[in-house]
Amino acid sequence: MYFQRYYLECLSHASYMVADEQTGVAAVIDPQRDIEIYLEDAKEHGFKIEHVILTHFHADFIAGHIELRNQCGAKIYLGSRAEAEFEFQRLGDGDAIEFGNVRLQALETPGHTPEGLSILVFDKSVDSEQPQSVLTGDTLFIGDVGRPDLLASIGVTADELADMLYDSLHNKLMKLPDATLVYPAHGAGSMCGKNLSDAASSTIGEQKQYNYALQPMTLEAFKELVTAEQPEAPDYFVHDAILNRQERPAMDETMRDKLRPLDVDEVLSLQHSGAQIVDVRSALDFAGGHLQGALNIGLDGKYATWAGTILDKDHEIVVIAEPGQEQEAVMRLGRIGFDNVVGYLLGGLNALDDRPDLLQRTERITAQALAEQQSAASHYFILDIRTPTEYQQGHIEGSYNIPLNHLEERLQTIPSDETVVIHCAGGYRSSLGASLLQKHGLENVLDLVGGFGAWKASQLPQVPATASTT
Repeated sequence: MYFQRYYLECLSHASYMVADEQTGVAAVIDPQRDIEIYLEDAKEHGFKIEHVILTHFHADFIAGHIELRNQCGAKIYLGSRAEAEFEFQRLGDGDAIEFGNVRLQALETPGHTPEGLSILVFDKSVDSEQPQSVLTGDTLFIGDVGRPDLLASIGVTADELADMLYDSLHNKLMKLPDATLVYPAHGAGSMCGKNLSDAASSTIGEQKQYNYALQPMTLEAFKELVTAEQPEAPDYFVHDAILNRQERPAMDETMRDKLRPLDVDEVLSLQHSGAQIVDVRSALDFAGGHLQGALNIGLDGKYATWAGTILDKDHEIVVIAEPGQEQEAVMRLGRIGFDNVVGYLLGGLNALDDRPDLLQRTERITAQALAEQQSAASHYFILDIRTPTEYQQGHIEGSYNIPLNHLEERLQTIPSDETVVIHCAGGYRSSLGASLLQKHGLENVLDLVGGFGAWKASQLPQVPATASTT
């Protein structure tokens, strides 16, 4: 048996290929939308991808089941409770897909979603009775479990999903042999849980011992524990969960339409008509000069997540990138179903070399300089755009907390007659936040270099986590 894990860092997403090396038949579980990595692997090993399984309808990315069906003729499999526009085969408890020495057996594990599945993986040449591993989707993570409050489906409440999750964990997954390897669909950084590990795998036995949500407790205690302090989900999650149910265009089709070079005048015309301008360069390059009104969502961070959080899926998008990076920027938007890109600025920012009137800078300030100027009685409005949890764990005295995902809706609370110093933890989010403030007309904006991390590293005063916060 051939088994391969693929990990997409930007989305904290894990997918898997399982193949029988004798027959050459392969299955892919929870694929990303850009499927070249699976096609290349299959070609290298002489496999044919005949099966594609979704453990559930993902909300944080668009899965590649349509793409694998179109390019490989793969059959799509979903949980028995799933409803979708495309043709698929339902998998209920005990249903199996067998090819050569491989058996993929369904274990229905609803809770994160009603149609949730886990897949038991058997290598029959080793042991046909006990599974070698279990692909748990978003039901069981390493160190955490899937949240039941993320996307309660129509007719199913979050409370009912929590009941299902408890049953799936205690009466199904936890009853597997302790040696069974656990491979989830997400790792640390995913918003599908709150305490995910960055480990690639674990075992059922280890999770029973160390996972906080699998310890002995009542159903009510479980529900209270797993729903507490969950990260706020971006708005695009609903959009993606719906798209994953639909018969939609494949990524290769949408990419052909979106990679259209635009000259400066075309970009300005689109911007005037309401298009969103997304500059995907680094925060440092963006600060040095950018098109007025552009938003900085850098490719070097959680690009797709923040694009899905800040951008409007119903308005056109124009990309500004370093020459050669346009395709990556558009493709990564396509991973989350943002197919509303209309083109990119030909030549990147170099296209504005003879148009300095269109350029804008973002001024930056170091932690030490900010501390010194505060001591000199200079008054700044210090805007901390980290999450409330981050803020409560320590912050700059006198700072005001507005999480980045709520910044635009609370612009009226930010004084326009003061210099605003904006910061996050390390500088990625604050560059986006500063560009958002500038887009809405705030002129006196300073981006704190290195964020709160630089402030702490400089050993400057802070309000500690034990103090009262407001």
